[in-house]
Amino acid sequence: MPSTTQQHPVVVVGAGPVGLSLAIDLALRGQAVVVVDEGNTFSVGSRAICFAKRTLDIWDRLDVGERMVDKGVSWNVGKVFFRDEEVWNFNLLPEPLHRRPAFINLQQYYCEGYLYEKAQALGIDLRAKHKVIAVDNQREYSALTIETPEGEYTLHADWVVACDGARSPLRGMIGENSQGRIFQDRFLIADVRMKAHYPAERWFWFDPPFHPNQSVLLHSQPDDVWRIDFQLGWDADPIEEIKEENVRPRVQALLGKEVDFDFEWISIYTFACERMDKFRFGRVLFAGDSAHRVSPFGARGANSGVQDTDNLAWKLDLHLRGLAPESLIDTYCSERRFAADENLRHSSRATDFITPKSDISKLFRDTVLRLAKEHDFARSMVNSGRLSTPSSYSESPLNTPDVDAFAGAVCLGGVAVDAPLRHHSEPSWWLSHLGKSFTLAMFNPSDAQLPALKELQQQPLLEVVLIYPGQDIPTHAPSGFTMLTDHFGMWQQRYDAQSGAAFLFRPDQHLTARWRQPKADLVKAALSRACGHLI
Repeated sequence: MPSTTQQHPVVVVGAGPVGLSLAIDLALRGQAVVVVDEGNTFSVGSRAICFAKRTLDIWDRLDVGERMVDKGVSWNVGKVFFRDEEVWNFNLLPEPLHRRPAFINLQQYYCEGYLYEKAQALGIDLRAKHKVIAVDNQREYSALTIETPEGEYTLHADWVVACDGARSPLRGMIGENSQGRIFQDRFLIADVRMKAHYPAERWFWFDPPFHPNQSVLLHSQPDDVWRIDFQLGWDADPIEEIKEENVRPRVQALLGKEVDFDFEWISIYTFACERMDKFRFGRVLFAGDSAHRVSPFGARGANSGVQDTDNLAWKLDLHLRGLAPESLIDTYCSERRFAADENLRHSSRATDFITPKSDISKLFRDTVLRLAKEHDFARSMVNSGRLSTPSSYSESPLNTPDVDAFAGAVCLGGVAVDAPLRHHSEPSWWLSHLGKSFTLAMFNPSDAQLPALKELQQQPLLEVVLIYPGQDIPTHAPSGFTMLTDHFGMWQQRYDAQSGAAFLFRPDQHLTARWRQPKADLVKAALSRACGHLI
């Protein structure tokens, strides 16, 4: 039985993609983490399968992204069909020179397995069949009562992070709930194994002839597995609909009579769009589905949960190391509540378009779909799920407001955009140089700026990176800095950089300050603000 006297810095409840991502992030920053989960197996069936570019970028920082991409099915293109014809297609990553695709499809059990193995390699304390049955939330710590096959024990933690899913037992234990919209509709998932020659794209049908008056979604997955979602309507019998003899005709109607397939998993789901009022209650924090839940259209569930952990990990780490006030952790709640509300709006609008609740709404939807084949204005209104994109913390109190005008692809508070660079004459990517601490990127600095840069390099939480245009680093460039070359000119274009400009990035790769001609005292003040000292 584990010791009940030790107080752990962080206990994560839940060993799904969100909980494991958080634990790995904290462990890489040097924090001791305990992960408890009442189960001892990975998820069954595909469940969350669409992982967005931002999530892959985060997993790259956690050293698991390459493995996910190698196994997953990469895709950028989606197609929308109305009845028996294609009315629109879109490319989610139309611009070249990005390391990662817009999305990969990967069954959740693979995702969990890769994260679990990384957590094991880091020596994280992973405890399966350890079920939280009570929580005592004190001012300076939280005490969890844990039930195991060998008996009960108490686990003390400075901070507890609940990543225990949409039904979150921990949320109920502290007397809280989520509020929002419950959608009265049922959807059938059929994971089928077959040899097929469809392209790696997202196909969505409205009112197809093989499944009239409803919608259908088709995705490819690794291992010749295809995920098919059928809208059934609220009146569908969930017990009857998952019987293979009832599912097979639906799948056969989509694929054609000549196609042979086997079932790997069949399930029915309903969904809600809701969130908790707050994500922090004393020493207990909530992340992922335990804090907010969205419809599956747009792949915003697991992706937003991993982005929660990306926001939270560095803030917990700095506070636990005594380098940031507790108020920094409260900015996790405010920033990720904003992101949750954004996801909820997109998710609710998509669901309303996909499943119109009145004749007028259906008429509007069908008219938009007819017009979309020929008219750009109608395509902007087609909503088969606004696919997951990272939220921008433009109103965050951690940002230093712009005093200079910038264009480019990244707004203040936005997440960094990748770009190809060279490091020691070898190909590299910008995001691979971000995330360990705060990073100040200086573009083509002048000789007059070098003394200030050397002073800033001494800041304990700051790494200074120098980026030079062209193929070669100037011979007069200073030593002691990470130096990169922007050989394609993409970094300069995406950040609207001019010689002497500086960009300050947080450990979660969000841009928090920028200047055309910075001064050392301004950078120090922005760094202090971004650590929560000035809020």
